[in-house]
Amino acid sequence: MHINLLHLGRVPYAEAMGIQQQVVAARKQGLIDDTLLLLEHPPVLTLGRNAHRSNVLASDELLTRRGVEIHEVNRGGDVTYHGPGQLIGYPIVDLRGELPGKKGPYLGPVDYVRLLEEALIRTCGDFGVMTQRVCKLTGVWTMAGGSIREKKIAAIGVHVSQGVTSHGFALNVTTDLRDFEWIVPCGITDRQVTSLELGADPNRQPTMESALHATARNVGRIFERQMLWCESLNQLLSPPVSSSAS
Repeated sequence: MHINLLHLGRVPYAEAMGIQQQVVAARKQGLIDDTLLLLEHPPVLTLGRNAHRSNVLASDELLTRRGVEIHEVNRGGDVTYHGPGQLIGYPIVDLRGELPGKKGPYLGPVDYVRLLEEALIRTCGDFGVMTQRVCKLTGVWTMAGGSIREKKIAAIGVHVSQGVTSHGFALNVTTDLRDFEWIVPCGITDRQVTSLELGADPNRQPTMESALHATARNVGRIFERQMLWCESLNQLLSPPVSSSAS
């Protein structure tokens, strides 16, 4: 059992959604195995199914001047920001497969999100950043202490169709956190955001490459799968050619 892993680099949001749709369609048809797409986006705001437009604080004029697009999407959650220095993960997983914690014919979406959170909690730990879940607040949060409240380091929003997941998570690695001032992140007004870079052990400062490898490794561990690197989208979507005996 394995999970295909494809690193796409920095991809505009609309292009990434097109790629994701291709991978989802192939997974639904049973043409490929579960797949994790890892990438970055240029600055973009996305509004989930529960989003309120009032949580976008920046004016349309400012966003246009900064070249920031807005996309309404079918994932769960409110408004979020994606941009350089943020590791985006789109796991395309059939919840009817052999997955840890599955008790019935498929793994429930909430249990699936808990697996993603655990993989990201372990990834943060690899850089010396202790994180946790917060009750009723999806995502991964730094630890609170004294008068310091938890800060969000990773956002999660997923969609499930015919048992197959799409969308996923956004981990702030070296993100410019000032860009979050354009929105009320995930509609949460009483907590701030942070990044791996700000909280990491000085001897374990993250780069996008090191965060990518740590995330892939921890997804494999939590989902109990081997991660199989793919060189390109074509390689991922092209079925293996079987040799026929003459």
